[in-house]
Formats: sequence, C-alpha cells, structure tokens
Amino acid sequence: MLLGIISALHEEQAGLVEALQGPSTLIHGKREYFLGQLWEIDAVCVLSRIGKVAAAMTATTLVEKFGVTHILFTGVAGAGDASIRVGDIVVAESLVQHDMDASPLFPRFEVPLTGQTHFQPDARLSLRVSSAAHAFLDEDLTHAIAQADREQFGLTQPRVHRGLIASGDLFVHEAVKIDAMNAALPGLVAVEMEGAAVAQVCHELNVPFAVIRAISDNANEHAAHDFMGFVKTVAAQYAFHITRRLCRDLAAAPL
Repeated sequence: MLLGIISALHEEQAGLVEALQGPSTLIHGKREYFLGQLWEIDAVCVLSRIGKVAAAMTATTLVEKFGVTHILFTGVAGAGDASIRVGDIVVAESLVQHDMDASPLFPRFEVPLTGQTHFQPDARLSLRVSSAAHAFLDEDLTHAIAQADREQFGLTQPRVHRGLIASGDLFVHEAVKIDAMNAALPGLVAVEMEGAAVAQVCHELNVPFAVIRAISDNANEHAAHDFMGFVKTVAAQYAFHITRRLCRDLAAAPL
C-alpha cells in the first residue's frame, strides 16, 4: 500500500510532513511531494492548494507519477446542514460538484459524458477513516486541543457524520446559498472546494479514496470569522491525530 495524503492548506499538512520517517522531497508541477513512512505506512504527502483544478491535478500526479494505491483527502469544510456544528467531523459517503451545470445538454450536477452526478469513495477505506475519527474524539481530543481553544471554538462533544459532500470553486459564505444547496442536494453534510474533483479523478483511474473534513464554519455570513485560527489550532490537530490512528490501523490490518 502506498497512501497519498492531500491537504489544501499548508497548516493542515505540516504535522504529517514532520512525522514522516526517512523523508525525501520531489518537486513536480510546482508542488512539493514529501515521501516517507507514516506510522509504518508508505506515504506521499502533498499540498494541493485550493480549488477543483488544483486538487484534480494533484490527485492525478499522485497516481500517475508516484503510483499511490489509495488517496486520503484531509481538510476543512463548511457545514451543509444546521444540525452539523463547528468542530464536527464529516466523512464522505458520496461527493458531487455543486457548480457543475451543463443543462439543458445534461442534467444539473451531472459530469458530462460520465453519466454520473455523485462519486462514491471506497467503502472499506472510508469505514476505517470514520473509525479513526470516532477514536480520536473519544480518546485524543482533550489532550490534542487545548481547553482554551476548545472553548474558543465551542468544541463541546463534537460528532462524526457520514453523508454527501458538495464541492465547487466557491467559498460558500451566504445562508441563502447553503439553503439553496440543501434544497437541491438532499442529505448534504458539508461544502468545500476540492473533494469531488479528487473523487472524479479516482473514479476514472480506479483508485480507492476517502475524504474527511473538519467543520470550520456554518457556510454563512460568519464563515470567514477566525477561519485560519481554526485551521491552525483545531483542523491541523484533527488531521494529524486521525491520520496517525488510520495509519496504525492499516499497518496492523491492511486493506
């Protein structure tokens, strides 16, 4: 197994890169790919940058140039439903590009010439990611995130959700837009800017993948409030500890 780990922001991947054993670096396509072992799993960590094109290029390179066998995307997202709170964790069960609309030539959300609107992650890998997330919240949260930071961001009994993630080249920060997405996409749990692009690449290249997101905001007019503070103090720790648990689990019981 060679696991490709993609992050959209530097802060989300810094701890993982530092944890690599026997690291080496290769620069390709204006990105740094960090190779090594993470908790006994061969891995390649890379910063995709933000947006669907950036994410798709990165995922394709991981497969075609580095030969990764599985891909994990970690990062942050806005809540797709009022029941989902800041600090909750979302693991994708399916992904859709909410800004894909080639109608009337094709149905809304359908990726032209694929016949698909929704792309499904690998069920076994996603289940292992979800289990790692549950274990993190149960056993690691209180010592991974300082109490002052938990209080600042209201992290009281965060939960893990499974469901639909919508991706698009748009930072959603208006309640009217998230309401419209909820109406058009039943079961929506999160909105972000990369996951569905990675999903399409992995679908077309037949590579198992999973997407996990920490909820950083409510995708409304307050979405930008201390966003980077959340990424640095909360999301980065989520990504590090959950990935560590996942790698240890995969090393003990490979897929």
